[in-house]
Order: sequence, then C-alpha cells, then structure tokens
Amino acid sequence: MNQAERQQRKKAKMHVGAQGIGTSKKELQFLLRYGVTHIDAAVENTEVETLLRHKEEAAKEGVSLEMIHIGIPRSITLAQEPQRDYDIDAICRIIENAGEAGLRGLNYNFCILPHQRTERTLGRGGSMYSTFDISKFDNETLTEAGRVSREEAFERASYFLERVIPVAAANRVQMAAHLNDPPARILRGVERWNYPVFEGLKRFVEIAESPYHGFNFCCGTAAEGLKEPGKELYDIVRYFGERKKIFNVHFRNIRGGLHKFQEVWPDEGDVDMYQLAKVFRDVEYPYMLMPDHAPSHPDDKSPPGVSGRISPAWSFQFGYIIALIQAVNSEA
Repeated sequence: MNQAERQQRKKAKMHVGAQGIGTSKKELQFLLRYGVTHIDAAVENTEVETLLRHKEEAAKEGVSLEMIHIGIPRSITLAQEPQRDYDIDAICRIIENAGEAGLRGLNYNFCILPHQRTERTLGRGGSMYSTFDISKFDNETLTEAGRVSREEAFERASYFLERVIPVAAANRVQMAAHLNDPPARILRGVERWNYPVFEGLKRFVEIAESPYHGFNFCCGTAAEGLKEPGKELYDIVRYFGERKKIFNVHFRNIRGGLHKFQEVWPDEGDVDMYQLAKVFRDVEYPYMLMPDHAPSHPDDKSPPGVSGRISPAWSFQFGYIIALIQAVNSEA
C-alpha cells in the first residue's frame, strides 16, 4: 500500500461490545478488565427511570450503555388481531422511552419461526458447538405459526415497520433487526424472509426508508445462509455497511454453510474474520462488534449471581475482536 492509499484510509471507529449483560459493579468491572467499554444491556423493564439508572450505573464504571434488546410479541409476528395493534403501540412507547433516556438504539428479532438447531457437536478442547444439519432436522412438524409464505412474512414485517420506524425516526432511535437464524428457505412450514440472504435483507431494509431502520447484523447467521460464506459474506457486509444500514454487529464465525454448519470459535471458521474486520473498517462502521453464541464447555462457568456472558469463552472473544481492530487500524 502506497502513501496516498494509506492517507485515504481512515482508522476504524468500531469497538468491542457486549450484550445481554447487567450493570452491576461485578459485571462492569469484568468487562473493563477485558477492554470492553460499550454494551447492549439486560434491563428489568423499559421505563425511562430504569433505563436512566442502568445508564448511570454503567457510566460510573466508565462503560457506555448504547442499546438494549427488546422482544417482539408473537401477536405481531403471527399477525394476531386485535392484539397485534396493542402490542405495536407498546413497542412504540418503548422506542419513545429509549429516546428520552438517550439510548442510541434497540436490537430486536422479527421471527415468525424462532431460532432452530439440531444436536450439539463436539469441538476443540472438549467444547460443544451449536449445530444445524438439515438432514437430522424435523422439517415436517409445523409449529404454532403453521405455513407462512415469504410474501406473508414480508407483509407482516411491513405492517410492523411502517408503524414503528416513523416513531423511531422522531425519537432518533435506531431499530436494529437481527436476521432469522438460520436463513434456510423454508423450515417447519415457514419461509424465511432473509433467504436468499442478500435479496432478503435488501428487501427488508427497503420496506421503510429511514436512517433509523437497519440491522443488528449477525455475521454468523448471514454465513449460515450462504453456500460459500468464506467468499460471499464480505460483499454483503460491504453493501449494507456502505449504506449505513448496520447498527450493531454480532461478530461470530461458522464452519460449513447453507443447511449444515457449526458455530465455532472465531479463529477456526470458514470466514476470514480479519478480512471481515477490514470491510467494517473500510465502510467506516462506527459501532460495536460483539461476541455471540460462544461455544460451551462444562468448566466454562460464570460466577454465581451474574450474567452467563461473564466467562472465559466470552473473554477470549473480546480479546480476539480487540486484536483484530488494532490489526486493521495498523494499516490505516
């Protein structure tokens, strides 16, 4: 790389983050020991006073509470009237509370069919990997959702987004949608809105034109829907990153791809996470890269009374992400 190219390249503003963790002193100091100063926090309710208290507790320890995760009621994803409209109104109140409390955004899942996996498989050092193998998956038994076409899935998503995104924009709160996991074409009668991956994400994000409508982009989930994730994922991230549609990142790796994969340690999967970090740097992504779905081991336990994300598995991934950010910035 010549001097002109180096001068044009900016250092990454992205930083390591943590999710699903509380704001107790023990939890926050654990994060700080491993270089984590930004979080998507676990909170007991979404009232303004509660959100402000958690923000203040985090700030006292030098941690920035940027986002929280909210659940989307099944009445919304299953289009159950009249409860759907009542629950959408409740989501709008949460958005307003988040804006008043000064949160940057809300992470959420719009899933007609929840997360699906088959039996765990053995990984390095005796760790266990979350696994999906469609040849071992019961793909005949329907769930409470019944049969849902891709068009119906998009109709339900549109009904929701057309009502909540204007509220999000008015309150300057980013709404970050997680991908349905895994993004196979059809599982138990439900066609996934995010399969094919690129086309599905593009259509979803175009439902409501707003800088406050985008993704909690799970690199692992996107990879799960690709035939060759080690080749295909980078351009997908680049497309949505250049358009500023990525508000949070689950930075995890897999081995395998469409219909058969394992969620492995970040350094042993099919995606080159260093190359992926360079894409996030080059599109000037400015927010959190956070671990997600760490492999498990019986000895890898959290201390009593704190989040399950305080463990050696998460510590390893925090350090891995920090090192990658330092590496890609050394080229800038």
